[in-house]
Amino acid sequence: MTQRMVSVGLDVHKETITVAVAHHDPPAQVEELGTLPNHPEPIRRLMQKLSARYAVRSCYEAGPCGYAIYRQLRSLGVDCTVVAPSLVPLRPGDRVKTDRRDAVKLARLFRSGELTPVWVPDPAHEALRNLTRLRAAAHHDLTRARHRLSKFLLRSGCVPPSEAKPWTQRFLAWTRAVPLAQPLDTRVRDDYFNQVEHLGQRIVALDQVIADAAATSPMARRIAALCTMRGVSTITATTLVAEWGEIGRFTGPKQLMGYAGLVPSENSSGATTQRGRITKTGSGYLRRVLVEAAFAYRHRPLLGGALRRRQLGQPETVKRIAWKAQQRLHRLYSRLLARDKRHQKIVVAVAREMVGFLWAIDREMANSVRPA
Repeated sequence: MTQRMVSVGLDVHKETITVAVAHHDPPAQVEELGTLPNHPEPIRRLMQKLSARYAVRSCYEAGPCGYAIYRQLRSLGVDCTVVAPSLVPLRPGDRVKTDRRDAVKLARLFRSGELTPVWVPDPAHEALRNLTRLRAAAHHDLTRARHRLSKFLLRSGCVPPSEAKPWTQRFLAWTRAVPLAQPLDTRVRDDYFNQVEHLGQRIVALDQVIADAAATSPMARRIAALCTMRGVSTITATTLVAEWGEIGRFTGPKQLMGYAGLVPSENSSGATTQRGRITKTGSGYLRRVLVEAAFAYRHRPLLGGALRRRQLGQPETVKRIAWKAQQRLHRLYSRLLARDKRHQKIVVAVAREMVGFLWAIDREMANSVRPA
């Protein structure tokens, strides 16, 4: 006997999960099942009870609780989908929001196929992504610590010598030795300096951990191939692969550009087309490393020593794509610069175009036959 199908909407929070069930068979009502603790055992009991009567498919919104529930439900044999909260349809006049309403809405929309699933990484891939995001957070902490130190010295009337470029060894030596009138100010300076030094050492250590993880990862070939691009280091390539996941889920480079939030927003009607700032949707980590890498294309095309070493052993098709990228992206940079475009806009435009070449390289590696 074929079981009746139900769609289960889970409104997930740190402590609780509110559950609603949408029946597929007439009269297709939606039931509120109440709220249960966000713990594995209550979830298991609920799904076991539902699975005894129905063919269950469930969903919840991506959020701070991660993918633990998804993996638990999958291990129980329950179909589960994590959906994009930013793409859940909203009614213009709906101004009341409660957990029960959200669960009912998820169940109803999931039944009608109006929700957009997100890609769920496997645990190993998620661990690599956590590592690259830790490195990004450490770099952000270092930037803030440097600002605190430099602004403190500025308030104290300490101006570095002109030959000491910011955060070079000469600049750090000057920072450490500059005399201050008050002993307490010296104590403050030393503490700020030690924080900068500690965070710098932390980033160096994390860079090595990421390099080791990338070399032993199942994605090692993809990461090495992306490093054939100018401006793409091992850290950058690992972040790219960790953030966008399986390249096959993007049908083309434009879809990947949209995922990175680098496409312009648009508000068009009839014969009028209005484009605005980039959407900034998707992964901010991905967008940041792409923009940073795009700065390299202000220079003329060149195969330097470091880039040649990164390209050793890579397929000729990949190296041709990387060289074509250098030529095209530098031309784009120069053309926009000649039109007096703002530097920030130029770099973002180059980053968007760069995504197409990165997609082509990763796609080439995905389609290539792995060596025995």
